[in-house]
Amino acid sequence: MRAKTAPINTQAGGEHREFSIAGHVLSAPKPPAGLYLVATPIGNLGDITLRALETLAGVDLIACEDTRITHRLLERYSISAELTPYHEHNAASARPKLLERLREGEAVALVSDAGTPLISDPGFKLVREVCAAGYAVTAIPGPSSILTALSLATLPTDRFFFAGFLPPKQAARRARLTELARIDATLVVFESGHRVQETIADLAGTMGAREAAICRELTKLHEEVTRAPLTEVAAGADQLETRGEFVLVIGPPDAAAQAMSAESMDDLLRDALAHSSLKDAVAQAVEASGRPRREIYARALELAKAVKTGHGQT
Repeated sequence: MRAKTAPINTQAGGEHREFSIAGHVLSAPKPPAGLYLVATPIGNLGDITLRALETLAGVDLIACEDTRITHRLLERYSISAELTPYHEHNAASARPKLLERLREGEAVALVSDAGTPLISDPGFKLVREVCAAGYAVTAIPGPSSILTALSLATLPTDRFFFAGFLPPKQAARRARLTELARIDATLVVFESGHRVQETIADLAGTMGAREAAICRELTKLHEEVTRAPLTEVAAGADQLETRGEFVLVIGPPDAAAQAMSAESMDDLLRDALAHSSLKDAVAQAVEASGRPRREIYARALELAKAVKTGHGQT
């Protein structure tokens, strides 16, 4: 037999359940049947909205990535609710069961472990099927690590591109970053602590000295934001605290650097090579142009080889 959350009391408008904030007991009406996409805190549990609490307290069922994490949030606000797992490993088998609950006229909430559902999780497939079946879908907006990081990064926000998690393998990651480097917008990517140092190195190698913000543990006790050019962050990456979750924000390509002609870049490199080592010449060109180090290094090798073989131009 399926467990049901009993109504705490009944008022003229129908079933009402209770939740509490700082010891104050509040009433939550049962919402109309449908799917509710509820944003939850990305770290600080105090960031939940009143509407989100009313919805979570009122629905018949909450579908969540990890029932243990969601239970901690509900416990904080004295919410008694039926929980069911919904994540990338069980989504295909769980969706029909959730659709059946909707067919029975129930209200179902979908939450992720942190932030807004459907961002880098399998929720969009559920929403697509729910809409196709003709049931109502309602978004309950709230916390988002993407917007939080953008607001702290001190980088342009008029255009931004969210790329989610990058590929874990280096070759695929570098190929993806080469594609992203061409986008004329601020970039936002997620990364885990155990890969963040490698990713920052690849970002610097692909995108040069672009301004960046490395955001760690947003809204949590040990929140930390490092703002510096990618090359500078990469140079000190071995000192970076890697515990926690990261949001990396990378500024758009510099207009002047993008406009620099191949001829101008060659002149810049030739002048640097005449007075410095290959390594230092590349570093100077990267700093001056903001262009990707890998691109400049390859061209510097060609120019240095041409000088050695007696060909002044290449």
